[in-house]
Amino acid sequence: MSREFVNKEVDEIMNNEAYGYPQNLAMSSAWIMGNLKGLNLKVLKMGEGHSLTDFFVIGSAQNSVQAKSMAEEISFQLKRHKAEIISKEGDNNSDWILIDFGDIIVHIFIEHVRSTYDIESLWKESTEVDIPQEFYFSSDESQDSTYKNSSEDYF
Repeated sequence: MSREFVNKEVDEIMNNEAYGYPQNLAMSSAWIMGNLKGLNLKVLKMGEGHSLTDFFVIGSAQNSVQAKSMAEEISFQLKRHKAEIISKEGDNNSDWILIDFGDIIVHIFIEHVRSTYDIESLWKESTEVDIPQEFYFSSDESQDSTYKNSSEDYF
């Protein structure tokens, strides 16, 4: 994915009137995780009067390199839109990276340990926000069919 493509897509989500602030931050984070092949994505709207945050964004990565890439891209894109990181927990070898933007908190887990923490059940009174299917990574079918229809044997 090119930086220009990611910038354009995040800008569209941030400017989408259907997502008010801070839901636009949460949905942009979900889009980034989905397009970096994140798994089991969830956006949770916290209950009224919740003092911790307005939204949790939760997703899983298959390894620490993927998790770090997600965290870096989310941080970069939300900073472009003037969101400030209040704190960030976790490093290159962590099973869980947490980025607190105040109004949203992003949780990136390594898939095999996510059930250990099970934070979704801690916040079961929250409302799950639908994530559009187009927020998830999908391969280009035309590219796949090129290989299937090709008469050349590459292997």
